[in-house]
Amino acid sequence: MGSSKVIHALYTDDDVLLSAVKTVKAEKHHIEEIFTPFPVHGLDKAMGLEPTRIAIAAFMYGCVGLIVATTMMNYIMIEDWPQDIGGKPSFSYLENMPAFVPIMFELTVFFAAHLMVITFYLRSRMWPFKNAENPDPRTTDDHFLMEIPVHDNEKELKALLTKTGAVEVHTVEKEAH
Repeated sequence: MGSSKVIHALYTDDDVLLSAVKTVKAEKHHIEEIFTPFPVHGLDKAMGLEPTRIAIAAFMYGCVGLIVATTMMNYIMIEDWPQDIGGKPSFSYLENMPAFVPIMFELTVFFAAHLMVITFYLRSRMWPFKNAENPDPRTTDDHFLMEIPVHDNEKELKALLTKTGAVEVHTVEKEAH
C-alpha cells in the first residue's frame, strides 16, 4: 500500500463550498471527495457526478415485492387453505384480488425500502464494524472538507483554495487502500 499527497481544504459554509467547487472544477482540478455534515443541494451536479440509479433499483425491488405478495397470497389463500370468509369463497385469485390489494401494496413498499437500504450500504461499502474514513471529525458537526490530490501543483492549489474561502488548507499523506 502506497501513500499519496492530498490537500484538505476546510470550509464553514455550504454556499461558500459550492462556489469553491465550481471554481476548482473550472480550473480543471480533480476533486477526490467532499465530506459534509449534511447533504448539500446541488453539490453532486457541481462536482459533475452521474445521476444515481437507485430509483431503477427501487422499481425492480418493488416488482419483486409485488410478485412475492401475489405468489404468497395465491398459495396461502387459494391453493393451500381456501376459506369462506364473510360469505366470499376463494375460488380464484382474481375474484379475491380487491381484498389482497393492501397486502400487495405493503409488500411492494417493504421490499423496495429494505432492499434499497441494503443496496445503498453495499454500494457505499458501509457495513458493521467498518472503520470511519472521515479525515476530520469536524465534518460531522459544522465544517465541510474538500479533498484534492496533489500533482506537483501544491502552491497553486493552496492559493486557489484560500482564494475560494477555505478557512484551513492542509497537505496530508493519504494511505492508498
